[in-house]
Amino acid sequence: MTPAFNQIWVYLSASPLLWLTATLLAYQLSYALYARSRFNPLVNPVAIAVTLLVLVLSITNTPYRTYFEGAQFVHFLLGPATVALAIPLYLQLEKLKRNWFALLASVLVGGACAIAVAMSVAWALGASPATVLSIAPKAVTTPIAMGVAEKIGGLPSLTAVLVILTGILGASTARWIFNRLNINDHSIRGFALGVTSHGIGTARAFQVSEEMGAFSGLGMGISGVLTALLLPLALKLFGVI
Repeated sequence: MTPAFNQIWVYLSASPLLWLTATLLAYQLSYALYARSRFNPLVNPVAIAVTLLVLVLSITNTPYRTYFEGAQFVHFLLGPATVALAIPLYLQLEKLKRNWFALLASVLVGGACAIAVAMSVAWALGASPATVLSIAPKAVTTPIAMGVAEKIGGLPSLTAVLVILTGILGASTARWIFNRLNINDHSIRGFALGVTSHGIGTARAFQVSEEMGAFSGLGMGISGVLTALLLPLALKLFGVI
C-alpha cells in the first residue's frame, strides 16, 4: 500500500461499519451472480461470499477478530431469523400433526447415520481423535455444532468450517439427488435438506417454496436439539469420550 492509502485504510479499518458493509456487499455481489446463473445451486452465494471475504482479509492482513467485531451484527440476526422460521411452519401445522412420528423417526435415523458415516470415514482415513470428534456434529447448524464439538473434545473452529462445507454441498446437490430418487413432495424434500444441510439448505429450500422451507427449518431445529442432547451421551455410552 502507498502511504496515503495506508493511512486511509487504517482509519477505515477502525470503524466496525467497514466489515459489516463488506459482508453485505460480498453477499449482494454473490447473490447477483447466483441470480444471473438462474439460481444454479452450484453457484452458491454463501460459498462465493465467504471466498471473497477471505481474499479481502488475506490481502489486507486483517485478523478475523477485527472482522468479526464489525460483522457480528449479522451473526446476531441469526437468532431472530431462526425463530422466525416458526411462522411458515405454523401454516403447515395440520400436515405436521399427521406426520409427527415419521418426522421424528427420520431425524433420529438420519442424524445417527450422518454422524456414524462421517466419523467412520474420518477414522478409516487416519484422522486424529480430535478431528474425528470435530466431524461428528457437522450436519447441524453452526452455533450448536461448535458447542457440541467443544463439549465432546473436538475443535470448534474446524467444526464450523465443516458445517459450512456440508451446507453448501447439500444445497448444491440436493435437487439432483431428489430428482434421481423421484422424491417430489416439498415437505419431504425440505425436511431432508434441513436435517442434513441446516441453515444453508433451509435458505435454498425457501427459494423453492414456502412449504419446503418450513419443513427444512423444522428438520434443522429438531436435528440440532437432538444432536446437542444425545450425541455426547451416545459417545460416552460407546466409550468414545
